[in-house]
Amino acid sequence: MVQKAERVAAPQISGRNPAGRQGRPVGNITRGTTNPNRMRRVDRWLIGPQSWRLRSADNPLVVDLGYGATPATAVELFERLSALRPDVQVRGVEIEPDRVRAALPLQRPGLSFHVGGFEIPVPGRPVLVRAFNVLRQYEEADVAGIWRLVQDRLSADGLFIDGTCDEIGRRVTWVALDAERPLSLSMSVRFGSFDLPSDVAERLPKALIHRNVPGERVHTLMQAMDRAWLESAPMAAFGNRQRWQSMARILRDAGWPVQDGPARWRLGELTVGWEAVAPRD
Repeated sequence: MVQKAERVAAPQISGRNPAGRQGRPVGNITRGTTNPNRMRRVDRWLIGPQSWRLRSADNPLVVDLGYGATPATAVELFERLSALRPDVQVRGVEIEPDRVRAALPLQRPGLSFHVGGFEIPVPGRPVLVRAFNVLRQYEEADVAGIWRLVQDRLSADGLFIDGTCDEIGRRVTWVALDAERPLSLSMSVRFGSFDLPSDVAERLPKALIHRNVPGERVHTLMQAMDRAWLESAPMAAFGNRQRWQSMARILRDAGWPVQDGPARWRLGELTVGWEAVAPRD
């Protein structure tokens, strides 16, 4: 059994990490739990609203950071993005060498696997970095330093996705960051997998999961989602898709910075600007 990741002190994961210069991966071995198709919801978002980043990239380099005990989700990411950019280069990065060795037989043109951590030891600047269920095993105090380390590796229009999901991808959340700052929080749920929208809170990313308490912005959002969901109960006669879309419209009309539109909402997805959930100091 892999133990919970040890503390990674902020000075160690700054952009000038001494361990990284010496070739030592930055980070700790995680549990590595994964399942096929677990990342489908975030991948659907990457080839949807964020597809412009990959389409316009001079170097379509993508990193699946900490893909886990099996490389299934990295292979799926490669296959999904290849439909958008046939010349995409997906690099699966794992800190545990045995996991990388096990993945090598699945390498093919455009897909390879590498030993490494948050320093991302591959040539070039990625346009997308996806790290799911990785940071959740660190301390909240480590998050800012880890974010900064990965952000420093992004291309000009690059995006870092730090997310968390349940075992089979029914409840999923992720923070999207560009090279400078956090941009948004997205939530995506399977209809029928929750009683209230706030049930997704148990899968919030590490930067937010301990902030779901009174007085914090993310807690206020969760309460607003629940109220709008209950207010939209009459729409349940037309199905949960219509009810979720009604919830999103109520939130937007109330001034929440809800992004995208009905085409995304009907998927059980909701994205809000980071300012709506940013932790209070």
